[in-house]
Amino acid sequence: MEKFVLSALVEDKSGVLSRVSGLFSRRGFNIASLTVCETHNPEQSRMTIVVAGDEYVLEQIEKQLSKLVEVISISHCKKEETCEREMALIKVKATGTERAVIIETCQIFRAHIVDVSFNSVIVEATGSEEKIESLIRLLEPYGILELVKTGLAAMERGEKVMK
Repeated sequence: MEKFVLSALVEDKSGVLSRVSGLFSRRGFNIASLTVCETHNPEQSRMTIVVAGDEYVLEQIEKQLSKLVEVISISHCKKEETCEREMALIKVKATGTERAVIIETCQIFRAHIVDVSFNSVIVEATGSEEKIESLIRLLEPYGILELVKTGLAAMERGEKVMK
């Protein structure tokens, strides 16, 4: 199964998120990631939706989303034409000499230590999904205590804008 990234510009009204997610569940489509935030226009929000499936699933999702009154526009974000980022907070066991190795690993990935306690550190990492997953794999041997990811945020490169 292929992953598809959709960007939807929607009206910033109560219940829109519920209607969009309900549309997915009614059709049996699973949302791998969903990120929502208000745009520079306070009357609009932008949703970045990651779904797994084939071209048929993508086509069906686009058709169903476009039927919702609150959806202003939808765009399929192609990997080569899109800037994609994700943010993760990773709490890792860090005692003694392991702490220095963890800090060095974070520097390689341009991740930041945002909290330090006696037995752990919290790492903030921003980047592609692949970069985040690579960092997580390298930190796993030290013991990941907690992990939270924001989900994907995506924007098309160049001068084209969603309207």
